[in-house]
Amino acid sequence: MDYKKIKTETTTITRDIDEISGKTGNIYESVVVIAKRSNQIGVEIKEELDAKLEEFATNTDNLEEIFENREQIEIARYYEQLPKPTLIALHEFLQDQIYFRNPTAEEIEDESL
Repeated sequence: MDYKKIKTETTTITRDIDEISGKTGNIYESVVVIAKRSNQIGVEIKEELDAKLEEFATNTDNLEEIFENREQIEIARYYEQLPKPTLIALHEFLQDQIYFRNPTAEEIEDESL
């Protein structure tokens, strides 16, 4: 997924707690959902970056090669400018783009019926 195309803030801003907790009914549950999605996004970005940088891996390191590799520098700059995974996950959560469920809450509902 191209995370550069997501129109989210790149810095932290103040959020409305009621808006975040309203989707689950519990602020802590909302934070857990956002944190888990953030971890997924972080892993995806890391795997993508590792795959792109694997092309530049060499067995011998010359200082001249390290400083002259412009493509590798451009790739690093691209990933540095991406929004943080937490901000992307929060944006997706607020836009209802994350599917989540609470199995323990479902069990409690089933028992009460």
